[in-house]
Amino acid sequence: MVADNTLPPHPFDVKTVEHLIALMAEHELSEISLADGEQRIRLRKGGAVPTAAFVPGPMPYPMAPPAPTPAANSAPAEPPKPAKNLLEIKSPMVGTFYAKPSPDKPDFVSVGSKVTPATVVCKLEAMKIFNDLTADVAGTIAEVCVKNAQAVEYGEVLFRVDPS
Repeated sequence: MVADNTLPPHPFDVKTVEHLIALMAEHELSEISLADGEQRIRLRKGGAVPTAAFVPGPMPYPMAPPAPTPAANSAPAEPPKPAKNLLEIKSPMVGTFYAKPSPDKPDFVSVGSKVTPATVVCKLEAMKIFNDLTADVAGTIAEVCVKNAQAVEYGEVLFRVDPS
């Protein structure tokens, strides 16, 4: 049987995965995540050898976290939901959160800062590219939920804003 070379390679074939792993090594990346329709692939370097995870269908809902064990002076992992109706500014990507434009400058915003939809509230770095994140809401910063230079996930709450 003769192979049909007229069809383009499938985005998740072995040669493509090997090429992505080589790119990760060349550019010192620790993770790559791609999607093609309902197929998704995430390559993550977890030591000396990158590992690949292939999920053929839609991503399942995450399992509920285990119940916390009671401990003296333990802090909750997530900040408690505020009593007021606050708006949340969430991370649009996986990356590193930077509260300042540079180490010698003050924070973009802090608790009590007034923001408009165009106000830059932080920088998010992904793959050595720094992206300004705007508030997209108007109000007063009520809470800063992450620390400078902290890694953040897609959808993670970065700020809570009081719209009043």
